[in-house]
This record gives sequence, C-alpha cells and structure tokens, in this order.
Amino acid sequence: MSTLVSPELEQQAIGWRRHLHANPELSFEEVETSRFVEETLGSFDGLEIGRPTPTSVVATLRGARPGRVLALRADMDALPIQEETGLEFASTRAGVMHACGHDGHTAMLLGAAKVLAGRRDELAGELRFLFQHAEETPPGGARELVAAGVMDGVDLVVGAHLASLKPVGTIGVPVGPMAAAADIFTAEVRGEGGHAAAPHKALDPVVVAAQVVTNLQHLVSRTVDPIASAVVSVTLFHAGTAGNVIPEAVQLGGTVRTFDPEIRRSVRVGMERIFRGITEAHGATFTLDYQEGYNAVVNDPAAAELVAAAARAELGDAAMIEVEPIMGGEDFSAYLEKAPGAFFWVGAGHEDAIPHHHPRFTIDEAALRSGIAVFVRTALDYLA
Repeated sequence: MSTLVSPELEQQAIGWRRHLHANPELSFEEVETSRFVEETLGSFDGLEIGRPTPTSVVATLRGARPGRVLALRADMDALPIQEETGLEFASTRAGVMHACGHDGHTAMLLGAAKVLAGRRDELAGELRFLFQHAEETPPGGARELVAAGVMDGVDLVVGAHLASLKPVGTIGVPVGPMAAAADIFTAEVRGEGGHAAAPHKALDPVVVAAQVVTNLQHLVSRTVDPIASAVVSVTLFHAGTAGNVIPEAVQLGGTVRTFDPEIRRSVRVGMERIFRGITEAHGATFTLDYQEGYNAVVNDPAAAELVAAAARAELGDAAMIEVEPIMGGEDFSAYLEKAPGAFFWVGAGHEDAIPHHHPRFTIDEAALRSGIAVFVRTALDYLA
C-alpha cells in the first residue's frame, strides 16, 4: 500500500467525494462545485488559484527549482439521471447524479494537490491542477480550457478515470488508442404524407428511412478493415402520429465512433452517399447534420510508461492490469492536441458493480487512495 496517502487524507478525500456526490451539477452549470473546489484548494499552502472559465478551476504549484510543466486533470460535471442508489449521501438534486465518477476524480485531484503542495521543495518545475467543467456535453469543457491558455507551456498532461467494472486497487494504462472519437448525427428523410390505405398516392418516408438505417450498417461491415474499429449506431427513429397516416418525414439520429482519422472521414462520406443514393432512388429528400465530437484519446508511449511505473512503485506489480481501448468518448483528447500525455483507469469495482451512466452506479471508495497515489508519484517522478 502506498505511503504517500495518509489514512487521514484518504478519509478527507472520501468526505470531499461524498459532498460532491450529494450536490451534483450538470455540464456548464458547476457553480457550487467549482466554488467548493476553489475554497478547498485555498486551504492548501502555496497554490495560485485561477478561474479560466466561470465553472472551472486551475491551481498552479511552482516547484523550488525551474523545470518542466506537468498538468493533472479531473472533470467535475454530473449527468441528467435520477439516482437510485439509496446511499446516505445520494444526490439531493432531482434528476441529477454523479453517475460516472467525476465526484471521485475531483476528490482524487484535490488529494494529490494537498500532498504535492506539502512537498513543493522536492519539485523542479511547475504543476497545474485542472479541475474541468463539462466533460459530458460536447463541445466539452476541455476545449474551453485550452482556449483559455491552461495548456500553454505544458510538457506533459495526465488524467484518470474511475472504472466501476474493474477490480478496486488495480490500474490500467494502455499504450496508444484508449478512447474513441465520438461524433453525433441527426437527419431527416422527407417524402409526401397521405392516407395509409392509399400508399400509392403518397411517398412513404418510413420505408425509405428504414432502408437508410439498414444500409448504414454496411459501412462498418463492408467498408472498414475488419482489424480496425468503428461503430455506426442509429439510436433515434421518430415518425408518424397515427396508425392510418403516412407521415411527411422521419427524424433519425445516432453516433459514430472511430479511432483512425481516415476511417472517421470515410464513414462520414459514406453516410452522405447512402442517404443521397437511397432517397434519390425513391424520389425522397434528406438533410444530414454531422457533428464531430471529441477526438480519440491516444496515450503517448513514454507518458504511459511514466504513469505505469508510478503505479507499480506505489501499488505493486499485481495492481497492473491490461485494458483494451473503449469506444466511449473523452474530451481529454483536447489536451493531447497541445502536449503528449496519458489517461489511466483506476479500478473501483465491487461485488455486483453497476456500469457507468446508470441510476445505481457506485464505486468502492478505496479506489480514491490508489488514484491519489498514482497522481502524486507521477508528479514526483516527472518533476524530480
């Protein structure tokens, strides 16, 4: 067990996490959350605290000697979910819940900031603690922080994510791709409405849109290298108001997930081709709004090894687990466009664990100690 995190600090981090869990705030609305973070950071010695956006906080710790600049990041926003955990510290806000562990991420980084502020004399360089708003909602808070200059001069950036389905006490640091580029699309297929008993006098957009959905599945199965990864999911299909009426239009929507930029481009081009070809063949029309979301998170090999070495040093070889890339998105990628970095998993699972973004999502709070330890050891090693 790491000696970097005292039992007292561990309990303090758990308290921070429970306070945040009971008081969640949605993306771009983290007013009280950011105030709490700012006040907590203000109780530590030696930190310069700034507010680059209305609901984010950045704290700077300058080492005793000049050196490199390391940024450590945690996200703070919650999700529009009604909590069903029954915890004593469950959400007090109807329809809002920390169902992805961001309360834990914030608590871990607060803990790391407290430890490192007390070890300033050991550091050569500068630490920036990024408490980011709005990870859950594109375009995301990371881009706003980058635009505000928080990554100016940064040599390395490191972030973490609790993982409820990975054993508590474990750490996963993949090399290369970790999280996918996450795009969304909305579309409309328009025909001519009419009586359902006389379809020959209408132009049925439901039939046309159904063929579009079917053919979109061919983009991955027949145009993407089977060794590569891509997802095209149609998750919305809205049409009609009555059983005897052919509607005028159908609304579609969904998501595209990729790792490779060329596959990302080709899938988008292929979607436009399918919409155009099928609607023209049937005399219908379409509109397609494709919005690129977060880019893929790709861990720098040297940065990943730095974090993995820190985890092994603090938690032991047995704590390290192999992890595969996920098709979920993460706006940590915005920081990686400015500096190399690594994003790591902190196992927080327990018996009968529930996946993220679920009303009964919980974590084993022992994971907070592991996350703090890896953050601190990474900083001490990098800025030694």
